[in-house]
Amino acid sequence: MKKLRKLLHLPRGNEAKRYTRNKFGNVMYFVVLFAAGIFSLLPMIYCVVTSFKPLDELLVFPPTLFTVKRPTIANFLALPDLISSLSVPLSRYVFNSVFIAVVGTVLCVLFSAMSAFVLSKTDIKHKGLIFTVIQFALLFNSYTLAIPQYIIYSTLGVINTYFVYLLPTLASSMGVFLMKQYMDGYVPDALIEAAHIDGADWFQIFGKIILPIIKPCVLTLTLFTFLGLWNVGSAGTIFSEQLKTLPTVMSTIATGGLARTGSSMAVSVIMMIPPILVYLISQSSIKETMGSAGIKG
Repeated sequence: MKKLRKLLHLPRGNEAKRYTRNKFGNVMYFVVLFAAGIFSLLPMIYCVVTSFKPLDELLVFPPTLFTVKRPTIANFLALPDLISSLSVPLSRYVFNSVFIAVVGTVLCVLFSAMSAFVLSKTDIKHKGLIFTVIQFALLFNSYTLAIPQYIIYSTLGVINTYFVYLLPTLASSMGVFLMKQYMDGYVPDALIEAAHIDGADWFQIFGKIILPIIKPCVLTLTLFTFLGLWNVGSAGTIFSEQLKTLPTVMSTIATGGLARTGSSMAVSVIMMIPPILVYLISQSSIKETMGSAGIKG
């Protein structure tokens, strides 16, 4: 044993060294993280500060990016007047965005969880092949899918309806992937078998056993889906002003030039609030879920 230890250059039990950062290394580590965090917040700070600037401070040179001398809410109060020419009130755009984000998120989470449950805990044929196709679907971005989606919408006759926003949420490749990987790692098959022995059917197992266990994954997918749907636009499939969302309003206001910068930032601030609230609710679950995405059952 001693010869083997010498050949491999292994230290003895009492000779093992503990490799840790010293105090200076810890301080530098947190300084770098703090600086990176502050840097990532600069766009948000600029947006909030600019939304409260009066017009004269927006036109001053050199510009003051992160300070405001005379804060005002005039930019927020001017929003209804700026879109009055569209014959649709601002509340309609807000309702559309909230409705699409909430309903689409619920549908995405529900259908993703059910699909992942079938792929993870049932014995259907070719489920490995199906999951491989889902993984390949993650490679395609929204621009690649735009034309096929338009053809499908046109065939179904749902163009210029809310279904244009909601139908894509029923087939979320990312949602199914996250859910399945989480179930493979955290839901034992023995638990499903015990539920069957007790007389539970598949719907009872899914609703009363699976959903409570995968709650962290549900909250993580809720955040990602809500954020995507909250910022969704018409993308050439919505032509009625009554069905358009807040991002459309923001682009319309931004076309007014520098004079409307404050109002444009005001709309951005309004759009930031719901995603931030959703993140604050689900932040504790994101790390756990993303860490389990690489676990294979």
